[in-house]
Amino acid sequence: MGFFEKLKKGLSKTHQGFVEKIDRLFLGKKTFGPDLLDELEMVLFEADLGVKTTTQLIEGVRQGLKRGELQDPEKVKEYIKQEILRILDSGQKPLSIDFSKTKPFVMMVVGVNGAGKTTTIGKIAHQYSTQRKKVLIGAADTFRAAAVEQLEIWANRAGADFIKQSKGSDPSAVAFDSIQAAKARNSDIVFIDTAGRLHTKVNLMEELKKVKRIVGRECPGAPHEILLVLDATTGQNAISQAKLFNEAVGVTGIALTKLDGTAKGGIIVGITGELNIPIRYVGVGEAIDDLKEFNATDFVNALF
Repeated sequence: MGFFEKLKKGLSKTHQGFVEKIDRLFLGKKTFGPDLLDELEMVLFEADLGVKTTTQLIEGVRQGLKRGELQDPEKVKEYIKQEILRILDSGQKPLSIDFSKTKPFVMMVVGVNGAGKTTTIGKIAHQYSTQRKKVLIGAADTFRAAAVEQLEIWANRAGADFIKQSKGSDPSAVAFDSIQAAKARNSDIVFIDTAGRLHTKVNLMEELKKVKRIVGRECPGAPHEILLVLDATTGQNAISQAKLFNEAVGVTGIALTKLDGTAKGGIIVGITGELNIPIRYVGVGEAIDDLKEFNATDFVNALF
């Protein structure tokens, strides 16, 4: 199965909870009138597009009705599709690395436990390994049981060097070791995994700031990317998480995982519309090649 087919399959629940609901709302109706706006707004809101995006779309439809351009239900649906594409297009900025100028390129990976940080690091590391890049992974999530072991398995699968310390070590010490090892081994790209315990939010954010500081001190200009991993199944909660991490460390890109297990895939539109942070990757499965660079056109076509 190609990635587009996987994406289509992965977005089937979101399609049912969103596009099919629009189709049912319009079923048997020759014209679209203001009386349907409230129901349409509810469909958009329940699809987890977010308050800002939903309000924007409904206002656009309302204006289109006033101008006499959106009386046809099919035109309303097409308008929504094109607006979603326009929003997502603005968030489509693939990661571009010039290794001749930036080496090692340091990617600090953040996100709450369970979002899929470990597997995301493994999958992206694998992509760079297959491009013949020398990859190093630093296990700075030193608190969660089995976090280091899981990451080491992925590092082996991806053919990457691996840096770890004993459980409970200072995460910034692991980050320090990782940068030193990357310089010594002439690594092209370094991934630094971080903790994601939400029950001690303030401590967690302070710890991430410290890791970021150490990385920047040892490698000027780094981290070059702060990638936030978000679990699509959490819906609106993902936007709150993104705001939290962004305020603390300044997120430069997002990887949205588990799109295949949710009806809340519309959250990607809400994230892009509200936060203006580029979506770098989307994940639709567990396999090593089930994480791909985000493509807005493919996403919208698969959704609709």
